[in-house]
Amino acid sequence: MRTRAEHFSLGREDQRRFHRALYERGGWSCPSWPRKWGGPGWSYPQQYMFERELALAGAPRVNQYGSMMIGPAIMAFGTREQQERFLPGILRADVLWCQGFFEPNASSDLAYLRCRAVRDGDEYIINGAKVWTSDAHFSDWIFGLFRTDSAGKRQHGITLLLVDLSSPGIEVRPIVKLEGVHEVNQVSFDDVRVPGSQRVGEEHLGGWTAAKYILGNERFGTAEVSRTWANLDRLKRLAAHVPEDSRRLDAERDFAAKVTDAEFALRALELTEMRFLFGPGRPDAMEAEASMLKIRGTEIQQRVSELTVGALDHYAHPQVPEQVEVGYKGALVGPWEAGYASRSYFSLRAASIYSGSNEIQRNIMAKAVLGL
Repeated sequence: MRTRAEHFSLGREDQRRFHRALYERGGWSCPSWPRKWGGPGWSYPQQYMFERELALAGAPRVNQYGSMMIGPAIMAFGTREQQERFLPGILRADVLWCQGFFEPNASSDLAYLRCRAVRDGDEYIINGAKVWTSDAHFSDWIFGLFRTDSAGKRQHGITLLLVDLSSPGIEVRPIVKLEGVHEVNQVSFDDVRVPGSQRVGEEHLGGWTAAKYILGNERFGTAEVSRTWANLDRLKRLAAHVPEDSRRLDAERDFAAKVTDAEFALRALELTEMRFLFGPGRPDAMEAEASMLKIRGTEIQQRVSELTVGALDHYAHPQVPEQVEVGYKGALVGPWEAGYASRSYFSLRAASIYSGSNEIQRNIMAKAVLGL
């Protein structure tokens, strides 16, 4: 039983190959895009089923930074010239994107960002740094939020810029995560010049509006219902083959009860997500609802990963799958899933932090729903 090929386990060329294979099927590389821009023009239920089938088949996920985040933002807030310039490259994977939102001293609260872009004629000059930037080490462009004004509210003075990562003054430094994988990076800007034509939306005001739009899309996907179903199914099949003394693990009452609790929680989340997705207003009307899905989804992801590591017991050793797939010569100990399970467990410790920490999401819900 081989494990899935996750997005974060794919390098630059593998991502391009998978993305282009989907593109050639009729724009499947950007499942939410309208036909006008080369997408399949799918309804929300069709998009939902596509993601479900990818997850259950163990296929990689679509690269979200271009197709699900900056692409739709350019459609919503960009100029016609920007749409014609950037969208085709995203659709065909000619250009790979990464996201530059979070900073070393701003954490998950984007209103505190300090990476500054100063207007100089028809250009902006950027100085500062972004951190936890997934895929920056092999991306071509980065879309980022930059401080262009410090007067007034913290949310004022934030501008969204599109930056070519080959520009002079940019340095990408690797950050190796707890599970031993290089996925994220720190991106530093030293007097980096960006043409004003690469600003999306209004100066000072448009950045915060675009950020809420982008993060709303990201937080909805962060619930990861379909992927968690695939992981839960893998856990149940694994438990049917792991002995606990003289019996199978899935026959142990305490363990079976924990798996059942996780399955009930995931089913409830799925039904809630489907109400938001297919009900009145659909995802376009979501605000605090996206935060709720993000919180609950990441909690359930972590629970399933904990149960999987617990099921594997001493076999859940930290083994990086790339070592197996790229000339690994050592002997595997225990089930093949052991390496993936521990890697997934450590990686998902960050799930409640990225896309805006769960604490920030609770603040959003308290303000938007409870009026606190």
